[in-house]
Amino acid sequence: MEAIDCIEKALGALAQKDVVMPPILHLAIERYNGEVDVKTAYVPGIDSFAIKISPGFFDNPKLGIPSLNGLMVLFSAKTGLVEALLLDNGYLTDVRTAAAGGVAAKWLAREDASSAGILGCGTQARLQLEALTLVRPIKTAKVWARRYEQAQEVAEELSGKLRIDVHSVKEKRQALEGSDIVVTTTPSREPLIEPDWLAPGQHITAMGSDADYKNELAPAIVAPPHRYICDRVSQCAVYGELHHAIEANVVDANADWPEIAQVITGAIPGRQTDEEITVADLTGTGVQDTGIATFAHARCVAAGVGNLFES
Repeated sequence: MEAIDCIEKALGALAQKDVVMPPILHLAIERYNGEVDVKTAYVPGIDSFAIKISPGFFDNPKLGIPSLNGLMVLFSAKTGLVEALLLDNGYLTDVRTAAAGGVAAKWLAREDASSAGILGCGTQARLQLEALTLVRPIKTAKVWARRYEQAQEVAEELSGKLRIDVHSVKEKRQALEGSDIVVTTTPSREPLIEPDWLAPGQHITAMGSDADYKNELAPAIVAPPHRYICDRVSQCAVYGELHHAIEANVVDANADWPEIAQVITGAIPGRQTDEEITVADLTGTGVQDTGIATFAHARCVAAGVGNLFES
């Protein structure tokens, strides 16, 4: 929960005009189904800033190694001197991404939301459901994966860990049926969810579309009457689900799209009725990396670990 609070503050900082967050540096290595993202941000009031390097090579499980890894370097915002090298192997990115999903659900899902549908079966799928249980009274969940056997394994694991009823489903649509909150956590290149699958009152969080070739939601899901909220318009228009909606001409590219920072700071309301369908498009921001890196570094120093964080 402390990580969720940390990321909520970081995302809220995006409402400040003096936050400096350059565009994502994205390197695609298609030959090996790989990519590398570099993100950073300076947030006034935080004495440090992080530069995060995050590779994702999605054929790695065939080799018996994880798809995601990475590291963060923490610098002094006053002198530019290196303060810490966080050799977290992608752990902090996993935590801050899941925390962002928790923040989105906190502000956009119904307060009585008690059921969840998770599409995907990797680390992020596990952490997203855990984050949801911290902000909403989740009692049941469904898990879908391309390989049903994996979904079964994850469902059994999460049932024991979270002490809620989690079971696997064979079809994507089944994961949405009866689910108050749905989270997509895949590197899919084609939509996983269609508009006519949605039900009144649902909240959808799309986590996986952080490159222009990734796409988890049918473009029409971004369009009205659904309530669409993104983490950063400039990013989502290039990498997120908004990008695909613009390309499909189902939305106006020049519309004034709302950001989660505006909801957190009270500039605009979050969910307005129990019947509306809300959609969060989260591509991951540099302020999240600076937030979680400074949080982890402070924890390490307090514990006497020094300037090295290893998982």
